[in-house]
Amino acid sequence: MAYEIPCWLMRGGTSKGPFFRASDLPQDIATRDRVIMAVMGTPDSRQIDGLGGATSLTSKAGLLSIPTDDEADLDFLFAQVGTHEAMVDTTPNCGNMLAAALPAAIEMGMLRGDRGRTTRRVRTVNTGVIAQITIETPDGHPQYDGDAPIDGVPRPAAPVSCGFLDTQGAVCGMLLPSGNASDTIDGIKVTMIDNGMPVLLVRAADVGVTGYESRDELNAHGTLKARIEAIRLQAGPLMNLGDVSKKPIPKVTLVAAPRAGGALCTRTFIPHDCHAAIGVLGAVTVATAAVMPGTVASELAQAGEGDTRTLSIEHPSGEFSVELGLQEGRVVRAALLRTARLLMRGSVPISPAIWPGPGA
Repeated sequence: MAYEIPCWLMRGGTSKGPFFRASDLPQDIATRDRVIMAVMGTPDSRQIDGLGGATSLTSKAGLLSIPTDDEADLDFLFAQVGTHEAMVDTTPNCGNMLAAALPAAIEMGMLRGDRGRTTRRVRTVNTGVIAQITIETPDGHPQYDGDAPIDGVPRPAAPVSCGFLDTQGAVCGMLLPSGNASDTIDGIKVTMIDNGMPVLLVRAADVGVTGYESRDELNAHGTLKARIEAIRLQAGPLMNLGDVSKKPIPKVTLVAAPRAGGALCTRTFIPHDCHAAIGVLGAVTVATAAVMPGTVASELAQAGEGDTRTLSIEHPSGEFSVELGLQEGRVVRAALLRTARLLMRGSVPISPAIWPGPGA
């Protein structure tokens, strides 16, 4: 008989996936990952036999637990699940799924919401980054309806405020893991940077495109994809990430001058397909590069001036605004707006061949 695992399917920002209490899953990592892949229907490009949505944005999962220290109120382990490949990667952060972690924890009964608004410290276990998350909880429960729009989601919802501190080098160990604002790989000038998400920045014009193409146009451009993948594979060791041939990081972001009133235009590959938008921490990292002299982004960006700047990062389905706080020219704070919604609550049956359940 199949063992059933409690599950809450959530949309966080422009991503979605199932959330679980970590204690409801196997403690052995290999078995846990097999369970997560079975839930999602991986490996299968359609994920027809699971909850996955057959894209990198919709093949994600979140595992929640209560910390044993006083540094955070909630621990969130993000899992990027492969579609074509049998893979569960817990190396990177995901700021979109992070936006759903606090409401999911309240839905699960792991945390209690305050009346009015609830603010809690949520730690992304993947990298140790702690974010201060604020959500609307008028009656102590998450409110999902609201008037906050975000590009990439068809209707407005209640705002989720995400504030980040100390994200520099969260995955690579350094903001500029090579020590340089720019480097050259295969004759192409690049910037390798990590302010919460490892990103490899390349000027779109340097690889033969404008940077204003649609997502579908870029995904059909096999020569371009092969070229930027060759650069990405060489960048992996230079970013302290080792062999990245089977990793979703670093993301590759093509940059161009803004054309819709923003600070910078972007097209991001994660890692082989063009993103419909841009990830939360990816946007933070790109915005950081835009205000740093010598990067490939700063040469194209309209980055403004002052110690507090709001940068609109243009992407295929709109824009993503990031507020940066600078101190002596260094980015020390990032804040942004997301939304989240509970899509389903229930349980997922798991074949005994995958996992017979606890104590079996």
